[in-house]
Amino acid sequence: MALTKDDILAAVAQIPLPNGETLGVSGMVRAVQVEGDSVRFVIEAPDAAIAATLEPVRQAAVAAVQQIAAGRGVSVVLTAHSAPAPKPEAPSLKIGRHPMPQAGPLPVAGVDRILAIGSGKGGVGKSTVSSNLAVALARKGRRVGLLDADIYGPSQPRMMGVSKRPASPDGKTIIPLQAHGVTMMSIGLMVDPDKAVVWRGPMLMGALQQMLTQVEWGKLDVLIIDLPPGTGDVHLTLCQKTHVTGAIIVSTPQDVALLDARKAIDMFKTLNTPLLGLIENMSTFYCPHCGEETQIFGHGGVSQEAERLGVPFLGALPIDLDTRLAGDAGTPVAAGEGPIADAYAALAQRFIDGGMA
Repeated sequence: MALTKDDILAAVAQIPLPNGETLGVSGMVRAVQVEGDSVRFVIEAPDAAIAATLEPVRQAAVAAVQQIAAGRGVSVVLTAHSAPAPKPEAPSLKIGRHPMPQAGPLPVAGVDRILAIGSGKGGVGKSTVSSNLAVALARKGRRVGLLDADIYGPSQPRMMGVSKRPASPDGKTIIPLQAHGVTMMSIGLMVDPDKAVVWRGPMLMGALQQMLTQVEWGKLDVLIIDLPPGTGDVHLTLCQKTHVTGAIIVSTPQDVALLDARKAIDMFKTLNTPLLGLIENMSTFYCPHCGEETQIFGHGGVSQEAERLGVPFLGALPIDLDTRLAGDAGTPVAAGEGPIADAYAALAQRFIDGGMA
């Protein structure tokens, strides 16, 4: 049965909102896509406060569309117009100091495995992969932590939908936050979000050491560390001060990205950190209007590089609108349903089957 955008809009039009209006009148239904075996759209609230009241509406919309979807998968993302995040008060514990001396690499208390997710350059979706992989692993029952170690450009608070400052009851320990089943910590939660972090190398190294050793991570099966792009002080500190299980490199397929990815691969080799595999992000794009597949950044370059290096190719992830909307809204796409969530679920299962998580 052919299903159109108008069919979707009609199916959800009479769903009531908390203010007495209906979903159809509100104009909040956006980006409706009917693509193969999936139906996707966004409910975009005027602000985050209203969005927080609309989860029952989102669930009702999923149920209404499922009745006419003829077995198609239905994914509805709840989001809100961007608004400035509240400025968190600085916790009593100060982040950013010179690193403390230690005899050699140390484990993180309670953490079974540490996975460093890196990239040779920015803009390849490393942080998006990190947050979605963490959520996908948590949905499969793993105890997962996520550390945003991108000191200069922390993005995980926005992607994971958290802005509350972590507590520091004694000025020494830090209580991490919980989001989507993941225990998380980011430098972005400890500093003014509007201020640049202007630190030299020793301050970066000390901040990472603090977030590894002073955060009460609890018992975790795996701690995913979202590294800054490139090669530098944070990577060096992590691999020299901590028992890292292994590194995963995220790259887009084109030659320019692979040139830089090779440098990151060589860095981990130099630091004697096992390379667990490569992930190709933004591997292909499916037009939401005509369904045509377009390989914007090329395709297959990362799998060829993995074969050349003799390391596992862990998977290819597409570029699509849902991933961007979900990340901006603070609910990673892996937390929902649909083909992209399924791709991250398959990636998470590969990590579990391979003993990496």
